[in-house]
Amino acid sequence: MAKKKRQAAAPAPASTDKPATLKDLLSSDILDKLKAQATELKAEEAKRKEDERKQAEEVRHAEQKRLDSNFEYLLNNSKMDWKKYK
Repeated sequence: MAKKKRQAAAPAPASTDKPATLKDLLSSDILDKLKAQATELKAEEAKRKEDERKQAEEVRHAEQKRLDSNFEYLLNNSKMDWKKYK
């Protein structure tokens, strides 16, 4: 049985033979427009999240204020340890 000769590995491609990326193919003004649009979208998303958080906080605050004026709720949720007030 004869041994098979191994083929030499193909040399690695040179660093100059890298495939072109989308960033390389687009012009600089289009890239600037895309970056500006991305930052604008991020700012809008952050503003929307902040508005939702504020609205939820206002709803929680209004609900707590309503419950604080409800005597039945206060009575049911108060601590019944009257000994420490003697």
